[in-house]
Amino acid sequence: MGRPKKEPTSLKIIQVNIRMTVDDYIKVSDNAKTIGLSIAEFIRRKVTEKSLPKKKVSPTDRKLFVELSQVGNNLNQLAKFVNSGIRDPYNIDKQLEEVKRLLQFLKSNISGNDR
Repeated sequence: MGRPKKEPTSLKIIQVNIRMTVDDYIKVSDNAKTIGLSIAEFIRRKVTEKSLPKKKVSPTDRKLFVELSQVGNNLNQLAKFVNSGIRDPYNIDKQLEEVKRLLQFLKSNISGNDR
């Protein structure tokens, strides 16, 4: 017993060939690979305006994004504190040390230690 036959309208019987520059091919290929699709399926979905899957983010990149968000949050807190006119050097030093620690962590991960 074989698999059920497809409806004639759902069979992919027409082949389309296109020409593109090397740069365009690299872009299309990279985009397709990033979201886990073949080049043909990627182009098919783009042309028919079907939804594309979200980019797959590695656990390392996700962790780096979280750390980077924390650095941004700390910088925003520092800016708010400085602009408020309150002077508390101890708190600023503590915040700056935390920012430095997070930046060092990011640098060590981005430099290829974890990839």
